[in-house]
Amino acid sequence: MSGTFVGMPAFPKAAREAVANPTLRGNLRHATHTIRAKRAAAVAEVSDWAELREAGRQIKDHTLRRLDQYLVQLEAAVTAAGGTVHWAADADEANRIVTRLVKETGESEVVKVKSMATQEIGLNEALEAEGIRAYETDLAELIVQLGKDRPSHILVPAIHRNRGEIRDIFRAEMSEWGRPAPEGLTDTPAELAEAARLHLREKFLRAKVGISGANFMVAETGTLVVVESEGNGRMCLTLPETLISVVGIEKIVPTWRDLEVFLQTLPRSSTAERMNPYTSTWTGTRDGHAGEGDGPRTFHLVLLDNGRTDTLADEVGRQALRCIRCSACLNVCPVYERAGGHAYGSVYPGPIGAILSPQLRGTASEIDASLPYASSLCGACYEVCPVAIDIPEVLVHLRERVVEGGPVTRAGNRVVLKPAKGHAAERAAMRAARWAFSRPGALRAGQRLASRTRGLHPRTLPGPGRAWSAARDLPAVPAEPFRDWWQRTNGGTTEEGTAK
Repeated sequence: MSGTFVGMPAFPKAAREAVANPTLRGNLRHATHTIRAKRAAAVAEVSDWAELREAGRQIKDHTLRRLDQYLVQLEAAVTAAGGTVHWAADADEANRIVTRLVKETGESEVVKVKSMATQEIGLNEALEAEGIRAYETDLAELIVQLGKDRPSHILVPAIHRNRGEIRDIFRAEMSEWGRPAPEGLTDTPAELAEAARLHLREKFLRAKVGISGANFMVAETGTLVVVESEGNGRMCLTLPETLISVVGIEKIVPTWRDLEVFLQTLPRSSTAERMNPYTSTWTGTRDGHAGEGDGPRTFHLVLLDNGRTDTLADEVGRQALRCIRCSACLNVCPVYERAGGHAYGSVYPGPIGAILSPQLRGTASEIDASLPYASSLCGACYEVCPVAIDIPEVLVHLRERVVEGGPVTRAGNRVVLKPAKGHAAERAAMRAARWAFSRPGALRAGQRLASRTRGLHPRTLPGPGRAWSAARDLPAVPAEPFRDWWQRTNGGTTEEGTAK
């Protein structure tokens, strides 16, 4: 994924530093609470929201089960409409393809639509290394780029910045990237938006190459779809002569009818709007259709794997590939609200990032091994997810993977799971619990012993457990085990109602 996150510390350390920043916490609290309330109101307007949510889940699951078929169908449809399809197994291959395509045009600069996939592969950095400058045109992405910063939110990448900080960034940095900020620029939203509009307008009119992602790809027609709120995406998709779209292979839907479901659920879950102000669709090139029209004369689609096929092979974890990047889970997450997006060390922050990043990148690194623990498992993320991703279930599943072992390697014909570092005590505790729960007599004896010695129990745990009990009260052991209470109050019968 993006090189801008390389070398970041594991989540606990990064989160500890973020929580100590009162300005950051204030910015996050205000923004997430505002978006959360608006989303709840927008969703409440729809009487069949539960049915739409279930329909979205079923469409995504159906597509993922037949992903190979729909990708081949998509390739044929895009090619028939005048486009060219490229397949990229990983980030390096995708960057090489895009860099080559831009160089073939003879251009040294590109305009970009906000794209998580291109951030994931570090495309801007790869282009810069080859002398090609990429200009972000989404307002929040522009703020991040001008501020030499990293995105911290899926929908609002500059959510960690307040208006005063944005004004200072525009004043200091805009002149280095093009048209400078107006004299006397204030921090009022209207003035900031106008400064960005003037700065970007000249880039839109000059650029010959545009780079985008896509929210959806329709297999039956080869159509790509981008939804956005500012109009910058429409400019990037229609004005340049060459358009290169880098899209994850999971973004596909079978038919236009399927698309209808997501065009209802995505805007309400993300921006709390009934529909997006700009929904742009394009199929191939303008020359691939009768007559002149908007759109590129040359269109390239780069289909990105980069760990998605491996994720698809995991029966529990694959549900993360349903994600439509609405960011609703971030806005209700108590952990994200306090720690912010940078602590996750990935372009995918928050609850979805905690399950997606470790699957795309593996759990070998310290930061990826820590992400499944970046959650209280409260379940709020699952409740708001418009495609019903059970994020807590996947988090627990990934924690098991981290505890059981590290990266998978091959030794001859055998697959070997390397022992994970730093989790020996947890593995020992889990094995002890498994031993006890599989032996009723030992479990009963242990429960009675714990009840009779409850007055001697410490208030905090020793050793590695100290980190857990430092922020939590140890639950009090009851004076009597449940089994003993049941037998005493039910005449000596077991839970099943038979005599013991």
